[in-house]
This record gives sequence, C-alpha cells and structure tokens, in this order.
Amino acid sequence: MQYDHILIRYGEMALKGKNIKAFILRLQENIQNKLQDYKNVKVKRTQGRMFILLNGHDPEPIIDKCKHIFGIQSLSLAIKEENDPDKVKEAALYALKKNDAASTFKVTVKRINKDFPIRSQEFNHVVGRHLLTNTNGIIVDVHQPDVEIKIEIRNEATYITSSVVQGAGGLPVGTSGKSLLLLSGGIDSPVAGYLAMKRGVQLEAIHFHSPPFTSERAKQKVLDLAKQLTQYGKSIQVHLVPFTKLQQEIFRQIPDGYAMTIMRRIMMRISEKVCQEQGILSITTGENLGQVASQTMESMNVINEVTNYPILRPLVAMDKTEIIDIAKKIGTYETSILPYEDCCTVFVPKSPKTKPKREKANHFEAKADLSEWVEEALQNIETIKITSRQENTYENLF
Repeated sequence: MQYDHILIRYGEMALKGKNIKAFILRLQENIQNKLQDYKNVKVKRTQGRMFILLNGHDPEPIIDKCKHIFGIQSLSLAIKEENDPDKVKEAALYALKKNDAASTFKVTVKRINKDFPIRSQEFNHVVGRHLLTNTNGIIVDVHQPDVEIKIEIRNEATYITSSVVQGAGGLPVGTSGKSLLLLSGGIDSPVAGYLAMKRGVQLEAIHFHSPPFTSERAKQKVLDLAKQLTQYGKSIQVHLVPFTKLQQEIFRQIPDGYAMTIMRRIMMRISEKVCQEQGILSITTGENLGQVASQTMESMNVINEVTNYPILRPLVAMDKTEIIDIAKKIGTYETSILPYEDCCTVFVPKSPKTKPKREKANHFEAKADLSEWVEEALQNIETIKITSRQENTYENLF
C-alpha cells in the first residue's frame, strides 16, 4: 500500500455555478502544463474533485509545483481504495502509521456515494475503533488532533488523506482574460503581476529600456523577473521597447516639471498599441497611491487620459512593507533590488509635478514633435518569450 494520488481541492471556483466547467478545464490544463516533465503523471477529473495520478513518481516535487498553481485551494497526498469498508480501514491505518509524529487523531468521513453501506457518522466510529485497536499510545482528539484522517467515499472509489498542503488559491490563470504588465524591474511591478495572475489574468509584459543609459544587465533583470513569474502561470511574452531617443526628446522638448508625466502618457500610448496588436484587454501597473510623484491621484488622472483601456492597479492601497513581504514570498525581491537602473530612475526631473493638469499636459504635448520617435520605438520593439523551463537563454520571437 502507498500514497498513489494527489487530491486537488478548489476554492472560490466552486462558486462559479454554470461556468465552473470552463474554470476546471483551464485548471487541469495549467496543472498538466506545469507537470509536463513528469511523463507518467496523469491529471483526472471527477465530480467536484481533481486528482493527480502519481504512477510511481516522487510526490514531493509535484506538490511543490502544484502549490504555486492558482485555482488550487489545497492538496493532499491520497490513497485510492475500493469502496470496501475493510480495505478503507486498512488504508486509514496505513495513513496514520506513516505519520511518526502523531500522538492524537480524528477521523472525518464524507460519504458522497450514498450506496456505501455504512453512514458517515457511524463509519467515523468504525474507523476510529480500528485505529485505536491497532496502534499504541495514540488517542482520539476531535478538537486539535495531530493528524486528521479524511475519508472521501465517492462513486468510483474511496480516497484517504492525512495531511493538507495549502495551495495558492485564486482563479486559474487564463480565465480572466489577458493583461499587459508594465514591468519596470523594481519591487512593485512583479508583485502586481503576481496578484493579477491570482485573479486568473494571463500576462504579457512590456519594458521600456534606454541603452546605453540602462545596461544589458538591467534588461536581463527584467527577463529574470518575468521568468520568476512564470512559475505561477504559463509562458510570458516580454515586449522590449527601445526608449532612448524618445526619452531624450521628451526631456529636451518638455518642461522639466511635466517631463515625467508626458513620459508616462507616451508609455501608456505605446502600451495600448501593443495591446491592440496582441488582443490584450487591459494594462496592469505596479502603481501605489502616493508613493512617488507620478502616482498621486492628480498624476494618475492626467496619465490615464490618453487611453480608454482598463488599468489594473493591484497595489494601489498597499503599504510598501506589504508589497515587500509579497515580493519575498514569491521570490522576486532579491532580483528586484539588484542595482541595475531602469529608464524611469535614470531620467528623473529635479522637480516633477505632483499635481499636474490635463490642459497643461495637452498643451506641452501639442507644442512638442514626438510622433517620429514614438513610431520608431514602436517599429523596433523586440518580443521575447519567457518560459519556466528556460535557464539563462531566451527565445527571441521577432
């Protein structure tokens, strides 16, 4: 006897009513994609549950991958057994004995298959007595047990588990449309991307770089951050916008106080063009209200004017410490703090306006002639596909 399955539990997906099938199919696809290196592993669905058939594979690395997949509320190693009371009792005993640290336990039976001959509450006692009779020094504690033996009696079989691993929760990536993440290389934007994916969003990313003022290492840092985000979803296409000439023209033609605002507006226009070409429905940013001059309410109002695409700001009301905590949890923090500057930190006006006005921004843009440089930047975008399977090289698409 051995643990031969991993049982997958859904979270809020279970509340999707008639739409749940689409969510479950996408979750199954995402799990299969994440486990493609494990050739014998199979992902199966039954009513209300999903199972991973291990087929001899070590479960630990598989669990480690699955706990980062959005849409999974929790998962447990499971023993699959026939709907036979005696065989179920023996499997429960095996599960309890496999836990060397257990001194107390409880049994919880869920009888979905109403044809099973023993009712749930009665079977709780039957299994409990069997475990007490066949172990030494282990007692029942229904309130705070070391081990909870869970028995799910389903139509096709019974599944016995003894531990629960928390999953990432949220919704399966790909169920909420596609968004373009403005990925700067700092702490905030990767966290914003992670939180968007948790709501089922499939990401592409855009990065504005200004060589030689920004280095190849700064560019690589952004690609590394995208790769770190792929562990929570599928591949991510990163659109690299050459921004040097355009940025220099902005800071040459626009008054110092409005240069940052105009630069952000042009970034939004370019991002909108990429969205239109790629069939992307929204833009995601790592903006946090009041953090810097371009993230005041007034600045957001002026910057937003140039696009009617929805702008998702998952971090807008968070404290910086909260953002850093998430960055550390998801593994992007150490990469984000590497000392390679992006274009927004290299070109910083001395006194940026914290309360810009739309009419002034429009006035300065009308006087400037930036269209040639915007078009040149658009024509020279480099798109790179990042996958979780890559190491230090990246597939150049165009």
